[in-house]
Amino acid sequence: MIIKNISLLDYRNIKKLNIDLSPDVNVFYGDNAQGKTNILESMYMCATGRSQRTHISKELIRFGCDGAHIQLTVIKDSYKDKINIHIKPNNKKGIAINNLPVKNVNELFGTVNIILFSPEDLMLVKEGPSNRRKYIDIELCQLSRLYANNLSRYYRILKDRNLLLKKNPDKLTLEAYDTELAQYGSRIIKDRKIFIEDLNCRANKVHSDITSCKECLEVRYVPNVDGENFLKKLEASRDKDIYYGTTSAGIHKDDLIFNINGINARDFGSQGQQRTICLSLKLAEVEIVKNKTGYKPVLLLDDVLSELDRSRQLYILHSIKGVQTIITSTGIEDIKENVGDVKFFYVKNGMVTE
Repeated sequence: MIIKNISLLDYRNIKKLNIDLSPDVNVFYGDNAQGKTNILESMYMCATGRSQRTHISKELIRFGCDGAHIQLTVIKDSYKDKINIHIKPNNKKGIAINNLPVKNVNELFGTVNIILFSPEDLMLVKEGPSNRRKYIDIELCQLSRLYANNLSRYYRILKDRNLLLKKNPDKLTLEAYDTELAQYGSRIIKDRKIFIEDLNCRANKVHSDITSCKECLEVRYVPNVDGENFLKKLEASRDKDIYYGTTSAGIHKDDLIFNINGINARDFGSQGQQRTICLSLKLAEVEIVKNKTGYKPVLLLDDVLSELDRSRQLYILHSIKGVQTIITSTGIEDIKENVGDVKFFYVKNGMVTE
């Protein structure tokens, strides 16, 4: 799986862009705040239907313009898919795949699989559980539209249940919501468990290689409720939920724990260790996607090389062979020295020059 072409119109600070990418390594370089990350963000949107940086569509549209447009051409073997996203100021998007309109963003998942590694990924370890749940869900949604549909359904029911709780609900109506919530939640827990078990195994190996066997990484899934007892937990907490007007049990309370040599890295890990955890996860995901789909994903590295020490830089650069990789960077010397076939693009004030 590779991205063959990216075309942008009035996207952030980019007035117009139309470039072909190398199937190997592509580097967008230049000073900070010139538009490099914007290009990666547009690619990520074509995989997930959302930006990793904002929920406000207006921020994605070039100042003074009525809308923005992204077109991405993806090649899998001899097949070609064309993704079009039209972004409107009112937080609505028009999405089409091969010129056929997509009504639900879930239909977009899997058309192109992208793994993004950016400096903000440090929040995965350091910040609260919502970041870690979002991480699991984005990766699983790209691997399974069924998971994406179950997740959407769960959160719609959760929203309706929370609204009902605030209105002193009757028992029968609440029981109906609880049955559905437990049904979809149990499926999500099962999928999350399988994914984290696979991720733990692969990330542990990568982490061991990076640290020369000095550190052992454990990625542990901490579900808020057991899938088999989901409905009983909802019933047991029903009075409390009515009192507080919100659902206190469910997959929306799940978390991940990252341990290094048995110690919680969130509380006791150094910044370098937390950074290495994120690197291990991203590289492990490459193998997971390849194993699940039969295709290697596209890897986006957004200004992460400068955040890593020399040995970890080299590990990444040697690990990306055979994977289409798009890198943003302020400098290019290390990349020139350690990567074979590279296509360079210079970015300045939203203008891109090959």
